[in-house]
Amino acid sequence: MRTTSLAALVLATLALTSCGAPRDEVDTAPDAGGTEAAEACTKDSLSTYADGVLTIATDDPAYEPWFVDNDPSNGKGYESAVGYAIAEELGYAEDEVEWVKVPFNAVVQPGEKKFDFDLNQVSITEERRKAVDFSSGYYDVRQAVITTKGSAIDGATSTAELQDARLGAQVGTTSFTAINDQIQAEEEAVPFDTNDQAVQALNNGQIDGVVVDLPTAYFMVAVQVDKGTIVGQLPQASGTPEQFGAVLAKGSPLTDCVSQAVDALREDGTLDELQQQWLAQQGAPELS
Repeated sequence: MRTTSLAALVLATLALTSCGAPRDEVDTAPDAGGTEAAEACTKDSLSTYADGVLTIATDDPAYEPWFVDNDPSNGKGYESAVGYAIAEELGYAEDEVEWVKVPFNAVVQPGEKKFDFDLNQVSITEERRKAVDFSSGYYDVRQAVITTKGSAIDGATSTAELQDARLGAQVGTTSFTAINDQIQAEEEAVPFDTNDQAVQALNNGQIDGVVVDLPTAYFMVAVQVDKGTIVGQLPQASGTPEQFGAVLAKGSPLTDCVSQAVDALREDGTLDELQQQWLAQQGAPELS
């Protein structure tokens, strides 16, 4: 189990990243029934998975700096704090929030969801929108490559220098996709069910590097990887930043309300404050 003091020491050395941007104006613009829409997002009017309770899902284990001590309910870590902040916006007290464990792949697949929304570093993509709903983005993210000091890719300055490397990532993630699409590795990406498995493979010398989101990369090289180092962050894939969003069942009646809550947290500076507290980080070199 990772200690809070260790995570705080690691994260205290890092500088701030930006918060998630709002949804497209078409989605967020108020309509003629704006007051009615706001009233529809009050606790008494919400149709939640369990009456009077807001059920939030995440994966197991829940990694720092998104969660602390693998305990989403303690309010520590960026996504845990964001979860409770969304709950408060919707009128739920802390003791009216229940966290449940749901594997990443089960979250992004179509089908019944036994939760109201999921927070688990899930990037918003059009392909995933076919199966699930997303809230507004609550965090702008960049992908990064980590390795061990002295490895074949330690010191690489471009994606071209990574193309003959053996790289792995958690299957089903945008990190995994980035190996094939952005790095265009000659060898297919090595899939892992969890980031922990990818780290173990890196420590065992079975792969040359792991691709993960940048905040997780900082934690991994500081705590999990023997002689770990960040090779660099991947170039922005497009003009629109990759964002993490809350995941909801396709057609969920809660989607607009959760998005309104996230938008309010961005506008009043709460997301900025939580990022300063939990995700402060210094820049990593950008790969050309």
